[in-house]
Amino acid sequence: MIEEQAIVISSEAGIAEVEILRRSTCSACSARSGCGVSLLDRVLGRRPQRLLLVDKLKLRPGDEVVVGIPEGALLKAAVAAYMVPLLGLLGGAILGDLMLQEGAMDQGLALLAGALGFAAGLLVTRLYSRRLATDPRWRAVLLRPVTHSLSVGLPDLH
Repeated sequence: MIEEQAIVISSEAGIAEVEILRRSTCSACSARSGCGVSLLDRVLGRRPQRLLLVDKLKLRPGDEVVVGIPEGALLKAAVAAYMVPLLGLLGGAILGDLMLQEGAMDQGLALLAGALGFAAGLLVTRLYSRRLATDPRWRAVLLRPVTHSLSVGLPDLH
């Protein structure tokens, strides 16, 4: 299980809305000046990630919790997001090149075949991710509370 901390934004009717506390490791990384993730963070900024989760812990707004997702879910999502479109692009490009060598199309259409393969890969990824989203085995879950909102800000009595 991959764990991440979050803060409860709201909780009602057994459903908690949590905001993931995203930590950046870019400041500690030696490759930050040439890293695409660091560049995207600077250009686009970091938007908070919010999730709606089943609340069996009776949480209140302000509580810090640990959210978990199965390792397999992350691996499947990474393969779907990166490998499937790439394989579609390569498959379309190879098919277009084969048709170009046969004389069935010109070079512009061969390039279009690669783009269509990429688009098909994105479509497959979208359909697959929707199917995974409906499977409860791959959803994020609330694991445990870290702190409760009533204890936040109280002086330490030790």
